[in-house]
Amino acid sequence: MLANPPLHTNGAEAQPDISVNRLILIGLLTRLVTDTAVQLFFPFLPVIAEGLRTTSVTAGRLVSLRSAMGLLSPAFGYQAYLRGYRTVMRFGLLLASVGYLIVGLSSSVWLAAVGMVLGGLGTFAFVPILQAYLSAKLPFHRRARGLGTLEYAWALAGIIGLYLTGLLIDALGWRAPFFVLSGLLLVAFVAYGRLPAARQAKAAETAKTPFSWRSVVAFFELGQNKRSAWMALFVVALNMMAAMNVFISYGTWLNREYGLDAVALGTVALILGVADLSGSVLMSLVGDKFGLRRSVIAGTALACLGYGLLPVLNQGILLAVVGLIVARFAFEFTVVGHIALVSEQAPDYRGKMMTLAAAAALLGSSTAGFIGPWVYDQFQVLGLSLISASIMGVSIVLLRFFVRNRAE
Repeated sequence: MLANPPLHTNGAEAQPDISVNRLILIGLLTRLVTDTAVQLFFPFLPVIAEGLRTTSVTAGRLVSLRSAMGLLSPAFGYQAYLRGYRTVMRFGLLLASVGYLIVGLSSSVWLAAVGMVLGGLGTFAFVPILQAYLSAKLPFHRRARGLGTLEYAWALAGIIGLYLTGLLIDALGWRAPFFVLSGLLLVAFVAYGRLPAARQAKAAETAKTPFSWRSVVAFFELGQNKRSAWMALFVVALNMMAAMNVFISYGTWLNREYGLDAVALGTVALILGVADLSGSVLMSLVGDKFGLRRSVIAGTALACLGYGLLPVLNQGILLAVVGLIVARFAFEFTVVGHIALVSEQAPDYRGKMMTLAAAAALLGSSTAGFIGPWVYDQFQVLGLSLISASIMGVSIVLLRFFVRNRAE
């Protein structure tokens, strides 16, 4: 069980204290909603594409467009320094609510694209700022455990969110999940107004300076450990690209080759959610004990193996799902380790690092959203496997020789 220290605030925004444990629970529930919204395109891509009267490749590019909005995460990180974490988190929740409502109302790809842009901006403003909020409150030796607990939401989104989404689509059609998610995000927007502010930035970081090339360069300054910090961010992008290359296409793969419908795809998503949860829990338990970098390298190696085995296991639905389980377990184990590893690469710039990590991850997933469905259309599972396994091989080399466990 996590310790239960109070969160103290400063400034005019101060609210009653709230324990870290309670904050993690609130964040976990909110992330369950946002992560369900992010993941629902993976298993249900062909269903949503049919509803929008387009192809899976085009729908995948809508997902890529949403992911590209994550490149603006550093700007939201800067605003969090200026205005406080709570303000930016609430803004993100409101944007996401409006965006997914528009997607649910869409009758064309172009209107859906507008909704995806707003949904992406909102989601990727909220998530890294929540991580930075918690990172500032947790000591380094407990950060993998604390942030790992928050990351259970990604797994629970598969176990609960996507399974229920499959049932909802089967009963009411593809639009229904978007309306439900929009309503829940609006509720969260209201609820987060009661959270305490927790502004952590130093005065030097928050000072307003005129826009110039020098100010842009200064924004990307990460201190004395900058080489390791930037390599850690690059590895985050590679890990996400390799994973999303496979996961954005698995719904189309299983639907096309094994005939799985929405309910069956939701069941597969539930199984993969259990794999995600197992990976998150294991990293939370062993990451601090065995060292974050060492644990991340081990997870990356297992992911490389999992992606590499997919064509070999594509001999039947059971073996295909087993291959996906291995890959998803390793992916989530590695993601939780990356979050904690990145958070300590430049402690004086933690909020900036977390938003840069979000931008890096979304650059990777945006690239994968653009190429993954096309690769499957052209080269099937073998193409997905070769690309993802190769990327993981590069990541292992970078982690081994260029990334430190933490700033000295």
